[in-house]
Amino acid sequence: MAYLDQLKPHGDAEAPQPRLYVLAVLSLLMGFASISTDLYLPAMPAMERSLHADAGMIEWTISGYLIGFSSGQLLWGPISDRYGRRLAVGSGLILFVIGSAGCALSNSALMMIGWRIVQALGACASVALSRAMVRDLYEGTKAAQMLSTLITVMAIMPLVGPLVGGQIVAMASWRAIFWVLVAVGVVTMSALYTIPETLPAHNRNPEPLGRALLRYVELLKNRRLLGYLGAGGFLYAGMFAYVAGTPFVYISYYHFPARFYGLLFGLGIIGIMLANILNRWLVGHYTYDRILLLGTVTAMCSGLWSGFAAYSGLGGLWGLVVPLFLFASTTGLIVANSITGALVDFPQRAGAVSALTGAVQYGSGIFGSGLVGLWADGTPWPLGLVIAMSGLGCLLSMLLLIPARAGK
Repeated sequence: MAYLDQLKPHGDAEAPQPRLYVLAVLSLLMGFASISTDLYLPAMPAMERSLHADAGMIEWTISGYLIGFSSGQLLWGPISDRYGRRLAVGSGLILFVIGSAGCALSNSALMMIGWRIVQALGACASVALSRAMVRDLYEGTKAAQMLSTLITVMAIMPLVGPLVGGQIVAMASWRAIFWVLVAVGVVTMSALYTIPETLPAHNRNPEPLGRALLRYVELLKNRRLLGYLGAGGFLYAGMFAYVAGTPFVYISYYHFPARFYGLLFGLGIIGIMLANILNRWLVGHYTYDRILLLGTVTAMCSGLWSGFAAYSGLGGLWGLVVPLFLFASTTGLIVANSITGALVDFPQRAGAVSALTGAVQYGSGIFGSGLVGLWADGTPWPLGLVIAMSGLGCLLSMLLLIPARAGK
């Protein structure tokens, strides 16, 4: 644990920073949600034909993933608070490898959905607990800055994911994508055990797991926490509608070549990276609540614009790509600040709060991607409608923070 002592800041500006290698591993862990989905986006039309399913069923493979991803975090959080981060993340990676292999061997859409749930139950441990590991090392504004750094670095994964996935489909098949994910899981597991445990034994929560799970109800009574959860949750509903809907809108409706789909999808990722760089600067000058408000206002405006463009068809493909780019970019202003706000008041329960935050975010993604699949009619309108609703929900969630801030 001497190495960990060198990693952890002690509240002063001169505190030593974590080594770049540790940040790289944390970025890889945080990127599991993206790489597990973005890599196979260009393959969705091919999966539709291979598995003899309609577009709505294939879109539900994303919803199924989110079911496992959101529910699993509620279990991994308390486990990590009691037994440490590495044990929980390592166990999750084993499940991820098994689930990815199952996806590669699936011969029906329903089987694919089932294995995607297993895959997600494992992947969610890496994402949720990487945030808690940042909280173990940092506090307050510094935590927001480091989360922005990690999100910026790991944003490379969804940027290159669709491009790499498109090439894999072109050279091999959609099944090869999931075998690649098996290999990624094994490599990540090896990297995990080269970094120290960030939660020392004396800081762990000895509370029985059953009681710890019941305390989620207590957390949900915190009005301020609900505001942060809502802002991030509605954003993720829109983002996973974007993930589920754009392959069919861009490729099937607007006839954009599948092998170049990653270029359009990557525009949103570039926006997220730039917004995270901006956010890292802003948190040094403004409170994370004010930056979060800026992000939610932008999400509402761009969301309503997306809905109008999808309904009217004004501007064709690029008339929709531009507002979707702006909506996706708000991720850089909303995610890190909403997570920081949610964690700041619960230092001894960082794992549980981080897990709850992730469960709400990805649980909202179930509804976002699910509604796009449920309302699918062969046009961009269902995607635009869900994005518009999500942007409005982001801003309305900020109302929950107003009374709490007014009294301070």
